[in-house]
Amino acid sequence: MDIVIRPAAPGEHAELGEITAQAYLGDGLLDFGESDTYLGELRDVGKRAAAAEVLVAVADGTLLGGVTFVPGPGPMADIAEPGEAEMRMLAVSPAHRGRGAGEALVRACADRARALGCTRMVLSTQRTMHSAHRVYERLGFTRAPGRDWNPLPELDDIMLLVYELTL
Repeated sequence: MDIVIRPAAPGEHAELGEITAQAYLGDGLLDFGESDTYLGELRDVGKRAAAAEVLVAVADGTLLGGVTFVPGPGPMADIAEPGEAEMRMLAVSPAHRGRGAGEALVRACADRARALGCTRMVLSTQRTMHSAHRVYERLGFTRAPGRDWNPLPELDDIMLLVYELTL
């Protein structure tokens, strides 16, 4: 199966939003389940595409998953500093995992960051995303614990881990 990574077409936004939402829900990554406010952000691919680059992985006409590539500080960046690109909301449909789509999306983001002259690629991940951590580490990302952060400071138990890749 040949996986093609390309920009998401507007007609794919709803499908990718649902793949992303269902991946996060199915993996138990939303603390408040179906009522989690972040679910709306995950589904709103159009909003992301208006402020960043949304890439998709496609094979044999099937949308496998996608990622949001943020080329630097701005409205879609959580942690990117000047000279850094950020990757967000990586998701692959559970039915299509284990085929290399996630890794291909991460590689595409790193390649895009290099092409833009960025010196580093950063991302935030949850503690429980162990399979994603393995992909990041295999691709050369290292933990940056000094940059770990809590998106909801009013809740003590939500801490995102930061990984970075020197380009």
